[in-house]
Amino acid sequence: MSKKWKITVPGSTANLGPGFDSIGLSLSLYLELTVSLQDEWEIIHLSEGLPKEFELKNHLIYNVANETAKRYNKVMPSCRIEMTSQLPFARGIGSSAAAIVAGIEIANLLCDLQLSVQDKLNLSSQMEGHPDNATASVLGGLTISSMDEEGNVDTIHVHDLEASFVLFIPEVMLKTCEARDVLPSSFKRQYAVRASSGANMLAAALVLKDYKRIGKYMESDLFHEPFRADLIPHYHEIREEAKKAGAFGTALSGAGPTMISIIPNSIGEQFVEKMKERFPTHKIVLTKPDQRGVHVEEISSVSKIR
Repeated sequence: MSKKWKITVPGSTANLGPGFDSIGLSLSLYLELTVSLQDEWEIIHLSEGLPKEFELKNHLIYNVANETAKRYNKVMPSCRIEMTSQLPFARGIGSSAAAIVAGIEIANLLCDLQLSVQDKLNLSSQMEGHPDNATASVLGGLTISSMDEEGNVDTIHVHDLEASFVLFIPEVMLKTCEARDVLPSSFKRQYAVRASSGANMLAAALVLKDYKRIGKYMESDLFHEPFRADLIPHYHEIREEAKKAGAFGTALSGAGPTMISIIPNSIGEQFVEKMKERFPTHKIVLTKPDQRGVHVEEISSVSKIR
């Protein structure tokens, strides 16, 4: 008999405006994997948004699982992975962070690493390069994090935000590396003070669950959005129309090109309908924060055919 597991990882949004590389929020949109041991590696993509053809050696989950096992002096066994995903690639919804968290979880299971939550936070953030999306996918809810030079992550975890979120997902892709290329390498002191004060106020408002202030400071970013706005389809129009329709505030989701609005729970469906009419070239998705984070379930035992 061989075991079979289901791994569910939430996607995420990062920054929420000025919380650059440090604030993350899990979303109820998921990467799901069914994993079982077998003699050779096999990864099968079942969702339309996932590439049908790829080289195993270049697959992020394969590489992360093997790297995780190697760090703990283990050899990663071969396995079969069937994947579905609600997270379009290169759209700013944490697809790479979710894949990294999934790869770590596969190694943890199949190599019996017995990783702690802190181990998972450190490993995923180190591999992602920053802790915003990764910590949100591991823990669920909202995370405010920092990572020191040695790769140790410290996280404040906030549950139960009483608000909904709406994603404006364009058809175009934007890789994070491309979005980083337009950012300045330094800021003048007074500019940096203004930018960091907005980030501080956003973090405080999130902890207090002061939704009007959350929306206000989501739209106060000076670190990256002014420089990325021209890369984002209908950036200014989406912010304006969302505010008119009742949003507390709107910001880029991660590096973009997706944008995200925080709205009262009570206006969700009507808000989405208005935005669909106004922005027909975007996919408009209503969602809420995921509260569970990465989750593993043993789903069955499979008899091997001899």
